[in-house]
Amino acid sequence: MSSSQTVNPQQVCEDLLLEGKQYNIEHHILPSENAVANRLLARGVELKDAYDELHGKLHARPPALQVFLGLILSTAAFWNPQKMLKARTARNDLTNVNQQIARKATELAELLDQRSDLHNTSGFSSETHYHVGDVIEAASQNNHLFQSYVQEKLDALRGQFDLKYWPSLGDFMRELASDAEKAEMAATDPLTAAATAATRPSKADFFKALFASIEENSTENYGQLPRAFKLTDRTLASLANCALDLGPDELVDEAYVKRLRQRERNGAE
Repeated sequence: MSSSQTVNPQQVCEDLLLEGKQYNIEHHILPSENAVANRLLARGVELKDAYDELHGKLHARPPALQVFLGLILSTAAFWNPQKMLKARTARNDLTNVNQQIARKATELAELLDQRSDLHNTSGFSSETHYHVGDVIEAASQNNHLFQSYVQEKLDALRGQFDLKYWPSLGDFMRELASDAEKAEMAATDPLTAAATAATRPSKADFFKALFASIEENSTENYGQLPRAFKLTDRTLASLANCALDLGPDELVDEAYVKRLRQRERNGAE
């Protein structure tokens, strides 16, 4: 092969980044991923060796190279340390909200029971909901699908079974309280689970999410990345430094990645 035909791995990778960026622009999507692509393109000098390794390991398995670059963009855009700090805050907020629901639903259950007793013993009625079906129907008055497909069947059930067959409003609230009190926090995707496993946010969040993303996209899980695909610590450090736009005082090195990988292996054993 002549020198004019020699493949330039960096050019191949950057062409894929530009192609993906242009697609996003034309379809008005993923500006955050484009921002990461711009960082990689701007810091291409730092990525020459990384691109050489990526191209050498993936170019023979199209579209594996494109897939991996996409994983770098999405992980840096959505599972970076700043986003994972917000995710941890949201997780704490969700825990607090569930605790409040448990307390307030319990209080409301007691008030509903008290109102029911007063209706039965005081000689007065406040003309409020007393059947759980009433609440469902009233809450669904603006839901045309409920009115078209459910309401008639619910009315038939109410006519067939009297009040003793239904939970009281107080029981309904107590179940909501119990459900909220027993709630256990769990991430809705493996990348967020991996990135927020540690108590405090750090640059390790990005790597953990990237490792999970690589695993999800391996041929073992019907993805495009080779089963035994693994990058060197140096290449991973370079990709992270550029994708996260880390400054001179924030850069990670291959020793950092090696220690992180060792901790992850020890944790899995």
